[in-house]
Amino acid sequence: MMGPAHSLSGAAAWLGVGAAAAAADHAMPWPVLVTGALICAGAALAPDLDHKAATISRAFGPISRTLCEVIDKISYSVYKATRKPGDPRRSGGHRTLTHTWVWAVLIGAGASALAMVGGRWAVLAILFVHMVLAVEGLLWRAARVSSDVLVWLLGAASAWILADVLHQPGNGSDWLFAAPGQEYLWLGLPIVLGALVHDIGDALTVSGCPILWPIPIGRKRWYALGPPKGMRFRAGSWVELKVLMPVFMLLGGIGGLAALGVI
Repeated sequence: MMGPAHSLSGAAAWLGVGAAAAAADHAMPWPVLVTGALICAGAALAPDLDHKAATISRAFGPISRTLCEVIDKISYSVYKATRKPGDPRRSGGHRTLTHTWVWAVLIGAGASALAMVGGRWAVLAILFVHMVLAVEGLLWRAARVSSDVLVWLLGAASAWILADVLHQPGNGSDWLFAAPGQEYLWLGLPIVLGALVHDIGDALTVSGCPILWPIPIGRKRWYALGPPKGMRFRAGSWVELKVLMPVFMLLGGIGGLAALGVI
């Protein structure tokens, strides 16, 4: 799928988690619901770090472009080192390592650990990165015609405001993890979810997605998981733009209202 659909699906997924948490008597404070939805929307772009033409490659200028090239090479090296006889030969690392459950868990766990150890500045850094990505994904038309600096300023302002709101007592810095020193441990959850939602979205396209790596399936370790070929679509097709994106918006709205106890 393309960047906007990935971001919408990420936001909708976290709002759905918010609805489920409310139903399970672990309701999210509204700042956690809003912040998590934005983080998840941004994190749903991150697996495309292995693709130099993806939305995320443009998000932070030369830094993200260079990072994409490095991740592509690392992903390709891991693919070559772990492929089985049934896995095809390929020339790049797109839709390999960063499109697996292993990557999603590692990135989310790393973010949680960084937030716990690094304190406020680490939280701000995590929020800034994901707010910029959320702007690039959710407001992609406006982001493309504006300067990178304006997008970064919006991301920085959003991160600063959300960090201040979350820090207030009762606003959710200790949601789910209330022990001393575990504040912001939950920040990794929307990052894991965003990456997995991205992978599931890509699995619906014609190429599929090797979400289950390194679990072997038959003669393949990089099995491209997906529905039957007749049910798949091409990235950017009318199915994505005219069907899936409106569905994501509808489900996100319903999930948000349920999470807030409105319905």
